Amino acid sequence: MRKRAVQQVRSERRGEVYSGLYVESLSEARTPLAVFFRILLGRGESVSVDANDEIRTSLQDHLSWWGLRHVTSDRDYFLWQRQQLSVEELNQLNIHAERKHTGDHADETAFYNLAAHPTIFPVLYSQRYEYYEAIGLRAIAHLGKARDILDFGCGLGILTTLYARRFPDANLVGIDRSAASIAIAQRKAKELGLRNLRFICLDIEREPLSGSFDLVLATHALLQAEQDTGIPSESWRTFDRGHDPSQQMAFEQRTGLASRLDPLCQVLRPHGRMIVSEKTRQLARRVPFQRALAGRGLQLMQPADPIQYRSIEEVVEDGPFYVLSNEAQAATAWDELPELDDGTLFTLNAMLAHTSDSTEPLYENHGPSAQVAWEELPERTVTQELTREEPDGRQVHVELGIVDETHYLYCANTFDQRQLVMMEEARASILESYYQEILRGLP
Repeated sequence: MRKRAVQQVRSERRGEVYSGLYVESLSEARTPLAVFFRILLGRGESVSVDANDEIRTSLQDHLSWWGLRHVTSDRDYFLWQRQQLSVEELNQLNIHAERKHTGDHADETAFYNLAAHPTIFPVLYSQRYEYYEAIGLRAIAHLGKARDILDFGCGLGILTTLYARRFPDANLVGIDRSAASIAIAQRKAKELGLRNLRFICLDIEREPLSGSFDLVLATHALLQAEQDTGIPSESWRTFDRGHDPSQQMAFEQRTGLASRLDPLCQVLRPHGRMIVSEKTRQLARRVPFQRALAGRGLQLMQPADPIQYRSIEEVVEDGPFYVLSNEAQAATAWDELPELDDGTLFTLNAMLAHTSDSTEPLYENHGPSAQVAWEELPERTVTQELTREEPDGRQVHVELGIVDETHYLYCANTFDQRQLVMMEEARASILESYYQEILRGLP
């Protein structure tokens, strides 16, 4: 969801109103939050994948063989799209995409069947070019010792065929519930002469999954309910989700996670590994997803790796990328701490260094570290505040106050939004207007 800006109190980077359910990428803190952010500030963002040029070149050649293009301009992409696809095809894609997001199981399958059309998929899946690079390079680094590999939700088999080419001594099976996608995958595997790869049309939520594997891949296949916001925190004061088994079970059932993950765990051999990556950067989704994995005996073999790539011009924060094992002695602990944000912790001297005629706030922070900055405001005086709680326990808190003749606005909710804005006395009315606009937007 895009953040709605209020011009007077936003920077060029971001601005937001707290009536929505925008979800930041945070997590449960086992260490005091202030300590955590002081440790992390100044570190790099995420661990890069050390893939040599030969593997990357091979992957890019493979994507090119599939007809995908690496397009980095919206203008160029949409020009190519109009050249390749008819108006009717574009209209049908838009209709099915909307049904996929709002409809049921059958609507989702229908979208992928349409997307698999030979004239459509090269254009449509070129939007995911850098996604294939990001996932492919990471996965290849962990497939070398596997002999029997299952790729769940393989789609057209773009990456599955890559893995089969890279590891000819391994036996691979790709499964997907889209019959049209599997038909394309089977045809492409035959064209490539791949004898170590089979594709099967199978819906594991409705049909039994047979066989056993020492490695299972599931990327963008386990948790496709993108509209599900996840589990809210216990209150607006914390990022902690608590440990309510009924909430966890409800999340797994309504998203279909349990009905997909359980069969995969059943076919994973002892001492087996699982590689998963879903759209779970938001804390409210990431925590219950990780707990679903851990609750089935899957343990981290290495720290989870947040992924960033571009879909044409749009920067996508994805993942994290998990390498898991069902061995009890896996050494890496689950990490539910907040991700590092680009906000700065509050310091009075830095704030006072701003000139009074600055067009920007004296201090502005829209990340999880805003909570630390707010907690450490010295002797703050609250002038107005409101906490709204919904019947399902969701909360929104909005607060105006004063610190040493400097006015501040603080907002927090149970879906991990945090915002702290500070201005001098002369511009206090701007914060007041922003406060009232937030209240009007509350449900």
